[in-house]
Amino acid sequence: MGKTARYRPKPATFAPVRALEQYYEKLRNEGMGLITLLTDFGYRDHYVAALKARLLHLAPGLPVVDISHGVEPFNIAHAVHVLQAVFRDFPAGTVHVIGVDDHGVGPEPGWQVALFQGHYFVAGDNGILALLTSGAPEQLVALPAAITASPTRDVLLPAAVALAQGATLTDLGPLVTTFHQLNNRQVRLQDHRVTGHVAHVDHYGNLITNISRTAVEAVGHGRGFTIHFGRDVVHELHPHFSAAPPGEAVAVFNSQDCLCLGICQGNASELLGLHFDSQVDVRFKVE
Repeated sequence: MGKTARYRPKPATFAPVRALEQYYEKLRNEGMGLITLLTDFGYRDHYVAALKARLLHLAPGLPVVDISHGVEPFNIAHAVHVLQAVFRDFPAGTVHVIGVDDHGVGPEPGWQVALFQGHYFVAGDNGILALLTSGAPEQLVALPAAITASPTRDVLLPAAVALAQGATLTDLGPLVTTFHQLNNRQVRLQDHRVTGHVAHVDHYGNLITNISRTAVEAVGHGRGFTIHFGRDVVHELHPHFSAAPPGEAVAVFNSQDCLCLGICQGNASELLGLHFDSQVDVRFKVE
């Protein structure tokens, strides 16, 4: 029989990470705003270059970080997962432009800006902001309507630049309290089990779940556990995906403390037949 899983310490912070933190701190001290870009524009066409060209016209010296332009087209869940995983790593006050399904929902497009956990998010009113903030942004404003073929370039970017250069939310538009609602899948906690789902399949085919380390610890109280997904069971947590022999199923907590499943040097989604929303159970030893 395999061993039951035990907790492993979180990895230490290394010097290069600290150097990046000092760089962003320097930008803040100099009063320079920061914009990030997350889109489903892809990398084979001119769309990202057009976005950058527009930014150069609006604010030539403004620091810009590309989070990704490889979000699956119109895939709101993918966009939310990527942004949730990384936005807190940026300094407070960063403006995040989300150009995914950017026309919003319905015949009349709408665009909004949300303040959440000290960050600004500029997006179409398509459910992204509801998922990202769990339905509770600290402030929300509506951007002026416009007729355009490229809302990210013509509506979202100017608003983001204004914020990065010192504008307030209410400078951009009126405060509102409603937006298009979508709900996150909820983790189910029981006495001896945590049930969650695959929230994202990454580039390597690894399965990132919505089960957090906090949920596992709250139910487990230090007990051993096994992880069940499809017809497979993992009996041990590893510090990283390459810690197991090639071809073996692996379970880890990633840097966001989400439970992840993979195949060492393999594509877990393809080999295990699991995809977005597949069920994953953490079952605890009954003593």
